[in-house]
Amino acid sequence: MTAPSNLETSEQGSDNNLEAISPENSIAPISGGAMGSRNLENEFLDELPDEVEMSLFDHLEELRQRLFYSVIAVAIAVIGCFFTVKPIVQLLEVPAGPVKFLQLAPGEYFFVSIEVAGYSGLLIASPFIFYQIALFVLPGLTRKERRLLGPVFFGSSFLFLGGLVFAYIALIPAALNFFVTYGADVVEQLWSIDKYFKFVLLLMFSTGLAFQIPIVQVLLGVLGIVSSNQMLSGWRYVVLGAAVLGAVLTPSTDPLTQSLLGGAVLALYFGGIGLVKLLGR
Repeated sequence: MTAPSNLETSEQGSDNNLEAISPENSIAPISGGAMGSRNLENEFLDELPDEVEMSLFDHLEELRQRLFYSVIAVAIAVIGCFFTVKPIVQLLEVPAGPVKFLQLAPGEYFFVSIEVAGYSGLLIASPFIFYQIALFVLPGLTRKERRLLGPVFFGSSFLFLGGLVFAYIALIPAALNFFVTYGADVVEQLWSIDKYFKFVLLLMFSTGLAFQIPIVQVLLGVLGIVSSNQMLSGWRYVVLGAAVLGAVLTPSTDPLTQSLLGGAVLALYFGGIGLVKLLGR
């Protein structure tokens, strides 16, 4: 048997070198490194940076403290609104137009003032209440979940205020106009101030709550519970639910107000699907 020549040996060596530096062999360590860095990033986002061992009694004590601070903030806001309640009442009477309000029982306006101040104080104190909730749940959240905390609270507050404005500008005038024109030739429009403000405040706050639908959708999508395609596939049930929600949340029985609220709920729902789609869920 003859020994391989120097030329053959050099050719075999060059082939081995080409295999060692071929693209297929070089891609493996690069992709492995990318996967490793991605896993490290996921582990970093899933960490609990402020994890503290607390007993059940410690959690209850902290919850009691947060609730105490929130109640104090609401009380201060309510007292402040009570002393400036007259402009708030006058602002809420604007959608009624030329309708006259009556005090049908002694102290009726006084109790209305307390009710209006209570709702207004709760609205003013809501950012502080959200802040206390955030402080309570923050130690149990991962870095990934904390990234959602700010946008969720900001978006929820913005949508709630948007619901109040929508009710004040669109829903309340539409409902009141329906009732005024319906009996214009039969009865004189003299309304109880207590009944009117129960109607207005309930409609405004129920609309604000209904405007939270996109926030719920985003949370469900980000947490991987429901995808945007699944939300879209159930549109028939959503249309039915919007009609029922419009009938339940509106204190009036006129079809115009219920249709406006139901249409707003549908627009918010499909807008929420778009947001979840943009997030890649």
